[in-house]
Amino acid sequence: MHGEYKVPGGKLVVADLVLNGDVIEKATISGDFFLEPDDALERINTALAGVSVAAPAAQLSARVQAVLDGAVTLGFSADAVAVAVRRAVTGATTWTDHEWHFLHDEPRDPATQMALDEVLAEQVGAGERPPTLRVWEWASNAVIIGSFQSVRNEVDLDGAAKHDVSVVRRISGGGAMFVEPGNTITYSLYVPESLVSGLSFIDSYAFLDDWVVGALNELGIEATYQPINDITSPAGKIAGAAQKRLAGGVVLHHTTMAYDIDAAKMLEVLRIGREKLSDKGTKSAVKRVDPLRSQTGLARADVIDRMVSTFRSRYGLAQEALDERTLALARDRVATKFGTEEWLHRVP
Repeated sequence: MHGEYKVPGGKLVVADLVLNGDVIEKATISGDFFLEPDDALERINTALAGVSVAAPAAQLSARVQAVLDGAVTLGFSADAVAVAVRRAVTGATTWTDHEWHFLHDEPRDPATQMALDEVLAEQVGAGERPPTLRVWEWASNAVIIGSFQSVRNEVDLDGAAKHDVSVVRRISGGGAMFVEPGNTITYSLYVPESLVSGLSFIDSYAFLDDWVVGALNELGIEATYQPINDITSPAGKIAGAAQKRLAGGVVLHHTTMAYDIDAAKMLEVLRIGREKLSDKGTKSAVKRVDPLRSQTGLARADVIDRMVSTFRSRYGLAQEALDERTLALARDRVATKFGTEEWLHRVP
């Protein structure tokens, strides 16, 4: 059995296993990581032999860590070895095992964007569409609240009306996002669950956004992933991600990035509590989000092009147009769910 795990911001760890029933008979760990002394690799392989294939990642990591006493590991860790092993025994796929499609559609209203996310994810889960990267274009200002957030606690509705901001609810959890056309970069990934098999929910966030962190690094931004779901740089927060696992074995992962931002307007629309700000270690919401425009000096379209080019160079990407059937399904979903007061105020 074969499993691979690219450590976000680190190196590739590969696990090749020979099984005897439900037990690992032989393990061969390899990769482009650095490890000293040389014989530490054999100690890792020996530690994994005889372990049940059902062993959780924490148990595997503990066995590996126990034999790494005094060893120097660069670009990986005992946890990374455990993830690679779990991905091997669970039959995880890699990015390049899939044919990726790319959608970059015309601007759509916020409710339609919410509906498209659900419909496209369901299509990937049903095998009607290959794994897909979609870049959104917004037709109007919006606040997108998380699936479990309270409207009245998160949004100042008077401020939203003043600034012509629509309020919509997405199907994933997480916090509220303030977006404006031309000032926000939003993308979604619709992926089979096999791609994140063997990863914890927390690890899957960094794993699915590793390509965009790489793209930002190539643009000269010292971007890193901050668990659970933020992309940050020394200058401030850049983006926030959210996920939803749907029936059919599909994962919806979407990320909103600040290209430019009207911080004063955002503060009039979002009710950002003092506790949340103190949790982020800053006194001002304005300082919490540092736009990509100031860090790159590039036009929004150029930033998107560079991001998409990075994804394409790593994994391949075939351009696709949004079809009328999918649009019709999304419009129906707006009428029955995402555009209704019942859905928006399901948590008042």
